[in-house]
Amino acid sequence: MKLTLLLPLLAFLALGVLLKSGIGKDPTLVPSPLIAKPAPAFDLPLLADPEQRLTRDDLLGTRYLLNVWGSWCPACQVEHPYITEVAERGELPVYGLNWKDEAGEAKRWLQYFGNPYRANLYDPSGRTGIDFGVYGAPETFLIGADGTVLAKHVGPLDAEIFAETFAPLLTGEPES
Repeated sequence: MKLTLLLPLLAFLALGVLLKSGIGKDPTLVPSPLIAKPAPAFDLPLLADPEQRLTRDDLLGTRYLLNVWGSWCPACQVEHPYITEVAERGELPVYGLNWKDEAGEAKRWLQYFGNPYRANLYDPSGRTGIDFGVYGAPETFLIGADGTVLAKHVGPLDAEIFAETFAPLLTGEPES
């Protein structure tokens, strides 16, 4: 039998093995190469006042959540009440990274739904999001006081995910 006759069968088997390896895996568990490494440097204007800027180094000494969102993102609207709840608990500050958005639309969205963020970094080009390895909004990062990325969650954040992913990492490190 010629090898060329077996190639389609081998390709089909390889594709089957590849597809089977992804079955049952949680699509929100996207590994990040940034975990346990310094957060990427950023220097971005604030959405509310583009004349003011915020850098990664400005936030050193503060443990915080960085929530990537956009007014165009339906899933961001789903998670927004929980992000607001986290911010209102005062457990840790929540910063927004408004990603690939129009400033006017983002401001209107915050006026309508409420603004839980201590500050919103404005990233219209998406460059900083790319540096963080953002696949799409919403994504949330827990950043340690030393600037290390402690955890990342892809998709809407809720109480269960927060308790499983972020809460265990909040012990032992000083709050802001």
